[in-house]
Amino acid sequence: MIDFPKAMQAMGETAQKLKKGYEVLQGIEEVDVATAPKELVWEQDHIKMYRYTTDKKPKCKIPCLVSFALMNRQTILDLQPDRSLMRRLLDEGLEVYIMDWGYPERKHQYLTMEDYILGYFNDAVDFLRTKHKMPKINLLSICQSGTFSMIYSSINPQKVNSLTTFVAPYDFSGNECMLYQWTKDIDVDAMVDAEGLIRGELLDEGFAMLKPSMNISKYLGVMNNLDNEPKLMNFLRMEQWKSDLPAIPGELFRKYIKDLFRDNKLIKGELELGDHKVNLKNMTAPFLNVYATHDTIIPNTSTLPIMDKVGSKHKETFANPGGHIGVFVGSRAQKELAPAVAKFVMKHSK
Repeated sequence: MIDFPKAMQAMGETAQKLKKGYEVLQGIEEVDVATAPKELVWEQDHIKMYRYTTDKKPKCKIPCLVSFALMNRQTILDLQPDRSLMRRLLDEGLEVYIMDWGYPERKHQYLTMEDYILGYFNDAVDFLRTKHKMPKINLLSICQSGTFSMIYSSINPQKVNSLTTFVAPYDFSGNECMLYQWTKDIDVDAMVDAEGLIRGELLDEGFAMLKPSMNISKYLGVMNNLDNEPKLMNFLRMEQWKSDLPAIPGELFRKYIKDLFRDNKLIKGELELGDHKVNLKNMTAPFLNVYATHDTIIPNTSTLPIMDKVGSKHKETFANPGGHIGVFVGSRAQKELAPAVAKFVMKHSK
């Protein structure tokens, strides 16, 4: 039987939380993300590079260039002051620059992987090499951009002092998650020919289907915290990041899906980029491979096989407990991962 007194009490408590949540939401003027101070130092077309500014003098003489996946915004790396991988790296003594891949427009639909890796990214690297009068710089790259930086470092090893990648896919042969299965079966030519630009919302719907219950559970969770402003702001910042979805140039997407996800050419040693045949043995820079132990987006079986393929004499792995996004915003990212990454970079930057 229904215990009506308890049911009425629960309804009353929920009503109070909703009322408090409404009051909190009414008082929020702006959901601010990526607030760490930075300055624009380089720009080309729709792409920018920023330098994080700090009063602390860098302990590492060789600068670091951070790059995030093109399909999401790099702002998650500085979501809020107490959940900011970038702030922690600065605290550890690194000098940090970050790529902002911007928002491709219809006129950019024909940009290719060559344009991004051999063009924009190479030009940004050369800018830092010239600015700091250094032959090589350190690369820290996340997810899709980790794959691109691995390709870049295999083509231009003379420009890379060290490479750290976070939850990056390399071996696409498995079917451990639905994402890997779908990309092998979709008609990417039809998608690109019809869309031109691949909309971020379209890709986000695919990621959401990997774990359909997540959207339900997160809203149930926020219901319990409507009267807790700090936790509510945490939720809103993450939602703002998730809804900020740049498109991807169709021609880049076409090659990315066909040559990597479908044909697995990188790990097989068959990938060609422009005039270059990508040989992973040419990637000789010290290499740190960060992966998430419970990653449901990029399986560990996709990330770890690269260790036997690169030519680096100094190579290490770092297992971060948790999932794909927790690598950047989880408490371990602040307390353990950032110091470990900084230690690795500085060790190889003397």
